Amino acid sequence: MIRFAIVGPGGIAESMLAPALAEVPGAQLWSVHSRSLERARTFASRFGAAAPRPAFDDLAALCADPALDAVILATPDGLHAEQTVMAARAGKHVLCEKPMATDLDGARAMVDACKKADVRLGVAYHLRWHAGHRALAERVHAGALGEARHLRVQWTYQARSAENWRAHGDVGRWWSLAGVGTHCLDLARWLWKPLAGEVVEVRSLVTRPVWRGPNDETALVMLRFASGATAELVTSVLFESEPRVELFGSQASAICEGTLGPHGKGRITLGGKPFEFLPVNPYVGELSDFVDAIHQHRDPEVDGREGLRNVAILLEAAPRAT
Repeated sequence: MIRFAIVGPGGIAESMLAPALAEVPGAQLWSVHSRSLERARTFASRFGAAAPRPAFDDLAALCADPALDAVILATPDGLHAEQTVMAARAGKHVLCEKPMATDLDGARAMVDACKKADVRLGVAYHLRWHAGHRALAERVHAGALGEARHLRVQWTYQARSAENWRAHGDVGRWWSLAGVGTHCLDLARWLWKPLAGEVVEVRSLVTRPVWRGPNDETALVMLRFASGATAELVTSVLFESEPRVELFGSQASAICEGTLGPHGKGRITLGGKPFEFLPVNPYVGELSDFVDAIHQHRDPEVDGREGLRNVAILLEAAPRAT
């Protein structure tokens, strides 16, 4: 049994991570950390945290528990590096929500600390465990589209205000790009890299026309891969649109509609024909891979190096406003 602590019992932990953890064989919610001890206690009670002392407002004290095996960091992006280093030094495996850090020094410190402590470091890109995405990726990598030509991902939503922490510079570095764009980038590299190589050029247009804060409101990011294949990512907090992934090859194309999000559903066509898949909870797959990685003493599918490369591209795409 791998005993997990959830650090940051906010919306994603409450709606997706804790329920999914309960479905993973060999995993158990052990304890919870929050800045509010009462919030930690409430969350621990609701989801049945099993530790004799299940709630903490001191992260060092939580990490000092010898019965704890791993932590899930669902905290703001700017806190990940320090929290990961602390957990790793205490011998705990770390599954970190995306993006893994807000600068390269922090991301590298996370990778180095986990390597030195010989603990696993994973980054939570759950969309790789969407059953339709996984089946489509297998077909694409086997040549179903021919040579990779162009990929497009659009994921937007409409924020009602700039109150979200991602809109500001204290613990956030990006807004639309951190909320959804980092997922779009991970999908683009995951789907295209086996066919087209690594990203070798990044260009972008980033705007902040409504709240005019330090972080992106709308971002258009263009990528060139080593083969010459291209990708474009469209993210925004200013308007609603249907989440969509489009892949174009030399022989065929594939379209994913409504597959981006937490639910594992949506519609996919390959070569103009419906591509059937059975929806599953992608968070269960993400957590199961991490548990297996601990048992098998291997890196999780999305490891710290993948997360670091994602951060590097985000930094190149969206320089901070001056």
